Amino acid sequence: TGAGAGPEELAWSPGTAPRPPPGLEAKLGSLVLLLLLPLACGLAPLCCFRQPPSSADARSPVLSLVSCFAGGVFLATCLLDLLPDYLASIGAALEGLHITLQFPLPEFILAMGFFLVLVLEQVALAQREPSSMPEETRSLLPTGSIQNLSPQPPAPGARGAVRAGLLVLALALHAVLEGLALGLQEAEGAVLRVCLALLLHKCAVAFSLALKLLRGCLRPPAVVACLTLFAMMSPLGVGLGTAVAAAGAKPRQRLCRGVLEGLATGTFLYITFLEILPQELGVPQHRVPKVILLLAGFTLVTAILFIKI
Repeated sequence: TGAGAGPEELAWSPGTAPRPPPGLEAKLGSLVLLLLLPLACGLAPLCCFRQPPSSADARSPVLSLVSCFAGGVFLATCLLDLLPDYLASIGAALEGLHITLQFPLPEFILAMGFFLVLVLEQVALAQREPSSMPEETRSLLPTGSIQNLSPQPPAPGARGAVRAGLLVLALALHAVLEGLALGLQEAEGAVLRVCLALLLHKCAVAFSLALKLLRGCLRPPAVVACLTLFAMMSPLGVGLGTAVAAAGAKPRQRLCRGVLEGLATGTFLYITFLEILPQELGVPQHRVPKVILLLAGFTLVTAILFIKI
């Protein structure tokens, strides 16, 4: 009888074969789309503006107007997307750990992200710019806009490079977190809905990011490298989320994710309100069209967010 039991134990049954994680095919398709489409949209401005603004016309009305549209996209992304997601994420993490705070910790983390950018930018500029340039320490608000400074060749390049790097890092971190949210989805329908919203959002942000990098006087190869890095972050998040989906998210892991979201949101606040808007609105030309395009960019992201479920 023992010899007869062997074939039964070794028999293979199709029902016992390991099944792929739910929604894996949709996640793989989303990964490819999130890599290619935002990259294509980001490369589109390079075809329209083949030369950096510094070598052609740093104050081109067309580029300035389109940059105002980009500013509206970034403003809506900051206020309507990053900030609510961060507050909800860290609130749920603290509740999962049964932590009740009298201190406004979420707002404090947000401020730390803001000051992180401020300190890094000023330290980097202090190392690269001559010490005899006190005007670089002035406020970046429109009354002291950087476009009102006396022309100094090294300063715009240093400032543009530093801010471009900070902007790309902030967007890349948020892209990883958004991709992580998609990767953690299990139902195929939910994966497709989140992918659609992310595609619309990332394509608009990639186009705006390319415009901002061109305004920062970066060369086209550097712009392509930044766009490639940005396009790769969401697929990276999708892969990480898919790997973690089976194990689930523990409260401490959710808290760490919330802290990273807070730092990214504070970074985005600084770059949006102290860099993008003052640079475009500080020039007394075409004010009404700039405001109209700013509202159009804001409306675009608002409409995209309505698709999210």
